[in-house]
Amino acid sequence: MKLNLTSYQSSVLNFSENGFSVWVASGTTLAPRPTTIALGKFDGVHLGHHKVIQPILQSASTTGLQSTVVTFYPHPQEFFTGQPRALLTPLDEKVQQLRSLGVEQLVLLPFDGELAVLSPEDFVSKILVEQLQSRRISVGQDFCFGKQRTGNAEDLQLIAAKYNIPVNIVSLQTYTENATSETQPSEDIPISTSLIRQMLESGDIYLANKLLGRPYTLTGIVQLGRQLGRTLGFPTANLLLPKDKFLPKFGVYAVRVSIFDISADEGDTIPVKQLGVMNIGHRPTVNGNNCAPEVHLFDWSGDLYGKKLVVELVKFLRQEQKFPSLTALKTQIQLDSVEAKSVLLVT
Repeated sequence: MKLNLTSYQSSVLNFSENGFSVWVASGTTLAPRPTTIALGKFDGVHLGHHKVIQPILQSASTTGLQSTVVTFYPHPQEFFTGQPRALLTPLDEKVQQLRSLGVEQLVLLPFDGELAVLSPEDFVSKILVEQLQSRRISVGQDFCFGKQRTGNAEDLQLIAAKYNIPVNIVSLQTYTENATSETQPSEDIPISTSLIRQMLESGDIYLANKLLGRPYTLTGIVQLGRQLGRTLGFPTANLLLPKDKFLPKFGVYAVRVSIFDISADEGDTIPVKQLGVMNIGHRPTVNGNNCAPEVHLFDWSGDLYGKKLVVELVKFLRQEQKFPSLTALKTQIQLDSVEAKSVLLVT
């Protein structure tokens, strides 16, 4: 049996920078082989994921195999619930993060009804062995696969052994949560995508960034807004984000911003670096009707429309609130700017 990938045949993305290729969906037939594979969902590409990916990079460097991350599209939870799932790293961001680690290719398996009912044995034989010609596999300790998630990492190791394919099972990476009292011991907490999402939802940007191994970012194109910020003396850039991007807690943040001047022919140029303050929310003081992030850059006077901004979240400053007047809002933005500058200049 071969997965039906007909509807995905034209969905091939090739990122040529540093020799990195991304094969979307039809990668099982188009991807260079044989491969050494890191297998999982990899949303966030956090520090735990780095540990799963590291063995395939080492293997590729000594064997000449194609270092390959294999994941699923759409996210399995989205398939089973029928509801869209916001991601820490939508496709473009995932590609950038994997490229920065030195991964050579990404294969997106179309998660559909046919893939969902494959037994663990068929998944290994048909996908990993026959189609991707895997020679080595790396997974996290908590990896599950096959129909109704009936296969685990140890099962993968046993099944793959029948094909003389070694499977590296990576222990869960943890961080130590400090005790809140002298009688309460410190606790090692497994690093996971769900934990990072919880940290972002609570506004704990410091810990979310620590677990990711980098700042959490929002990447988008600047679009025309209502231009109310200009009337207050604080012009803002309204960002159009990917529709599946996970948003952190609504409120105000101290941020670092990279500004890219992009075009279809020239690609990304060297970015301009700026400091700023960002609001995410519905802007209740001005009766906002969407939650597009707004970024105010300190000491900036240029035109940003159509440019790409990569906004690094540094610290959550306060929750979103409604002010009694525009004057009160302006005063608060001034206070937010002062606090953001004090944070950004020491971190």
